[in-house]
Amino acid sequence: MSHPSLIAALLIVVAGPLLQAQEKTGRDKSGEKGFVSIFDGKTLAGWEGSEEIFRVRRGAIVAGSLEKPIDHNEFLCTTKKYADFELRLEARLLGAGRNAGIQFRSERIPNHHEVKGFQCDMGEQGAEREKLIWGALYDESRRRTFLVEPDSQQLRPHVRVDGWNKFVIRCQGPRIQIWINGLATVDYTEKEEGIAGSGIIGLQIHGGPPAEASYRKIRIKELPGG
Repeated sequence: MSHPSLIAALLIVVAGPLLQAQEKTGRDKSGEKGFVSIFDGKTLAGWEGSEEIFRVRRGAIVAGSLEKPIDHNEFLCTTKKYADFELRLEARLLGAGRNAGIQFRSERIPNHHEVKGFQCDMGEQGAEREKLIWGALYDESRRRTFLVEPDSQQLRPHVRVDGWNKFVIRCQGPRIQIWINGLATVDYTEKEEGIAGSGIIGLQIHGGPPAEASYRKIRIKELPGG
């Protein structure tokens, strides 16, 4: 019979160098160099927002409802602010209310449910949902306009309607880039004075008809200032 203390000692000898090597390379368990998970897949630790609207289910943050309308926009936000970074995650949008998004370099409006700042949009617009806004860059509750809109026809073959879509959002200095499922949708340089270069990251569910937005595999790599 093996002695428990001997087994523990052997595990330390074998695992110790491996853990040290992982720390030196800066790799998380996904194998992406320098990226750190900001969602543990089980709780909303590190995030703040309405736990009636946002919950964790099957390893994803889920927002909204497929059974009832959503009164107004809601956001789940990181408690930490980020300036220059590359953010990677997967997102899915279900239901009649085809509108959600990923906030960044943003801030909550005091005593209000809204958040203002940049948003990587998700969803469709128009009576026939002919206009895709997946991967568009919108300025939420600030300039209230699309800063960059991808071409719907070019975008359509790359978007998995009702399925999981992979996003990459990269901010460095005034430059913002967005990819969805490997397709570049935004390459924008901010030229207006006074626009915040740092802020929280937020996950949105839009007010309106029933909808459910889900977000998972959320990880970030902070970059040197642009």
